[in-house]
Amino acid sequence: MPKNVLIVTASLRAGSNSDTLAKAFAKGAREAGHTVEIVSLKGKAISFCQGCLACQKTQKCVLADDAVSIAEKIGHADVVAFAGPVYYYGLAGQLKTLLDRCNPLYSSDYAFRSIYLLATAAEAEETAVEGSVKGIQGWVDCFEKAELSDTIFAGGVTDAGEMEGHPALEKAYQAGKSIR
Repeated sequence: MPKNVLIVTASLRAGSNSDTLAKAFAKGAREAGHTVEIVSLKGKAISFCQGCLACQKTQKCVLADDAVSIAEKIGHADVVAFAGPVYYYGLAGQLKTLLDRCNPLYSSDYAFRSIYLLATAAEAEETAVEGSVKGIQGWVDCFEKAELSDTIFAGGVTDAGEMEGHPALEKAYQAGKSIR
């Protein structure tokens, strides 16, 4: 059965390695017959969560910015992939801020079951992505019907375009293609 796949790209750099990894995942998912939408955080206004918890009663955020519509898309997707760079061995701030703003989903009847992390870093060692995995896993753990299905890590890439020929592209493509 076709799934609704949402890919959120968090790199703010044009032609980023994270975006390239996201496109490979999207290609695989489309070829497998799924509906795919890619949402970029580039140019989006996303304010910090105020921690008021009004959303737990209303399932709506009191802030009016781009995070509201992105969170809504996340809530309606069957599969969500978060693609972004690793900054200082953790999630990029713009992605973490978006995840915080997804708090209205906590008490909702969200659709997502499978979450993927697509991460890139200048550091080539596999340990470079551990902080990002921990950050995403912490978010996923708050949604009992969801699981972190896979992490695709492309290390050793700094400049835009360095992803060309990287083995993580094939892994991302195959992960997208294997969505069930």
